[in-house]
Amino acid sequence: MSAVPKPMLELVPMREADVDAVSAIEQGAHPFPWTRGNFVDSLRAGHSAWVFREAGALVGYGVLMVTVDEAELLDITVVPECRQRGLGGTLLGQLFEVARSHGAQRMLLEVRAGNESGLALYRRFGFAEIGRRRAYYHGKEDAIVMAREL
Repeated sequence: MSAVPKPMLELVPMREADVDAVSAIEQGAHPFPWTRGNFVDSLRAGHSAWVFREAGALVGYGVLMVTVDEAELLDITVVPECRQRGLGGTLLGQLFEVARSHGAQRMLLEVRAGNESGLALYRRFGFAEIGRRRAYYHGKEDAIVMAREL
């Protein structure tokens, strides 16, 4: 019996050339998506932005803002047709390493209160709720603020 090789996963820095593809995924993946300009602005601001590829195909991305000893996860997305395969956890784990390499000791994030799969992922990886922003998303949905020590 031969082993079936797993597709190669790689995390590489996001470039402006990736922004159109990332933005298209974002628009189809979130009820309150970032704009193309948000990604361009993040790159130009020097945020730590990454694309996640499986066998060369874009399957996810993440954007971190690192300040002194904290990282804030600004955006993380797995392509909808690639979900439920553990890629979100793999991507998140790699972003933890990126944050640590920049000296972060804690990671913060905010997530829509109704994003049950996101909340489950973050809790599974040790994030705990530390606050709530009422009606944060377009005046309609709360944001749950979460943190985890790295």
